[in-house]
Amino acid sequence: MSLLDRSLAAVWHPCTQMKQHEQQPLIAIARGEGPWLFDSDGKRYLDAVSSWWVNLFGHCNAHINQRLREQLEKLEHVMLAGFTHEPVVRLSEKLSALTGGALGHAFYASDGASATEIALKMSLHYWRNSGRGSKDRFVCLAGSYHGETVGALAVTDIALFRDAYAPLVRAADTVPSPDARTAEAGESAVDVARRAAAILEAWLIDNHERTAALIVEPLVQCATGMAMYDPEYLRLARALCDKYEVHLIADEIAVGCGRTGTFFACEQSGIWPDFICLSKGISGGYLPLSLVLSRDSIYQAFYADDVSRGFLHSHSYTGNPLACTAALATLEIFEHENVLARNAERAASMRAAAQPLAEHPCVKHLRQQGMILAFDVSGASSGFARRYGDAAREAGVLLRPIGNTVYWMPPYVLDEAEFSLLGKVSLDALQVSL
Repeated sequence: MSLLDRSLAAVWHPCTQMKQHEQQPLIAIARGEGPWLFDSDGKRYLDAVSSWWVNLFGHCNAHINQRLREQLEKLEHVMLAGFTHEPVVRLSEKLSALTGGALGHAFYASDGASATEIALKMSLHYWRNSGRGSKDRFVCLAGSYHGETVGALAVTDIALFRDAYAPLVRAADTVPSPDARTAEAGESAVDVARRAAAILEAWLIDNHERTAALIVEPLVQCATGMAMYDPEYLRLARALCDKYEVHLIADEIAVGCGRTGTFFACEQSGIWPDFICLSKGISGGYLPLSLVLSRDSIYQAFYADDVSRGFLHSHSYTGNPLACTAALATLEIFEHENVLARNAERAASMRAAAQPLAEHPCVKHLRQQGMILAFDVSGASSGFARRYGDAAREAGVLLRPIGNTVYWMPPYVLDEAEFSLLGKVSLDALQVSL
């Protein structure tokens, strides 16, 4: 039996209607090198989606590999309840420093949805500890995505993921997205942001007394089709959350770690939230790791003799030393290789490679935020995403459209030739997929 058949017989693959693999075979990946993945037959694929947005510095990165080898000889894991270790302390210190000390006391888990759950629980419990237990609801943006565990689904506004589990979910409220594509005639992206913020304020006037937090994906709402918006919205949302005493949670799981042009997307608005959620790229794409950073005032609300006032949330692999070491190695690459400045150059190369796409009559709203580029395809018939992905894969590029939105989110290691290949294959796949 082949590896593909064995996988179909033994593995339930994520975010997949498994019956589709009767027509669309799995790809058995044998190894990775830089931005490339190699299948068991030796064919290579440019990983233009960073293996679900996690890989920052290429597969089998020599620096991260070496740091993990060193850590393997010291400590693989120890529970973080009642114990600590060097990698988790150093990582927590470095991440706090990257916020200028505005946020700290990192709380760890293993995946992005868990980080969302932690931030939501911390916010609700904070208000309870503060004697304001009626503030127990949340508000999110239309089209938001924050994960697929039950708590995270509550603040996820994508019906495909949420509706099947509605009986389990305590749904949050939604307010309009500042998505720049919704601009009316004569409006700029800033105008859209201000219009959405005005609606947010009207909502908060009526609901702030029962609202614990607003949760947002800063600058880019990824899973709803790479909806991009102006930093003005974050500035206004921060001011409104302060005015109406509502926490601001920044879900930087997909958009953090340099993806939007700054290490934290929130930096582009000049504000800090009350909580930042990180995952995906923080470990360089190596090991499951997520975390929440919070303001000291929030931490202090849990600091008491009464055990019930503590944040009694846990995961078995919280703060795993190997995952923290991968994250530290990732931060070392940022420090030593001037990554953010070099990404500005790569972003320009991305835009140049996409220029022929911009001229295609079916391409709408070509947009870019740092190392994320996306465009919408008008006039495509049902099944476009599958046809497009198949065509690109056949040409040696891994792309995974979201509905009629095609996006690039590659590792930070592509050269000019690889960007050119990405642009050519993206255009060719469009021609045969409409």
